[in-house]
Amino acid sequence: MKRFATPLSALFAVILALSSWAAQAGQPYDAKAFAEAQAAGKSILVDVHAPWCPTCVQQKPIIEGLEKAHPALMVFNVDFDTAKDALRQFRVQYQSTLIVFKGKAEVGRSTGDTDPQAIGALVARAL
Repeated sequence: MKRFATPLSALFAVILALSSWAAQAGQPYDAKAFAEAQAAGKSILVDVHAPWCPTCVQQKPIIEGLEKAHPALMVFNVDFDTAKDALRQFRVQYQSTLIVFKGKAEVGRSTGDTDPQAIGALVARAL
């Protein structure tokens, strides 16, 4: 029985990681797609996150819920550890930063907020 425990544990870990990846709200940040969304006047949420950030983990289900409630909202995920050009573009210094745009205009931002009502109010500025 022990012989099967290690491979079974490894398989479970892979399935869990894939399901977590598939459930990610939004899409990875792409400068071209972002510019096109701005030019089209879309409502946009930029989510600057890091996988090791506990605040980001708390924000994730809130953002997913807002994305489901507002299908017109475009969510772009910026990885704090790897997307240094995007961090400079958005003038972001900390993970767990949320920035909302209505077209080309930035209409709000917050850092470290985990209150669903506050994040909802922030996103409402772009709708």
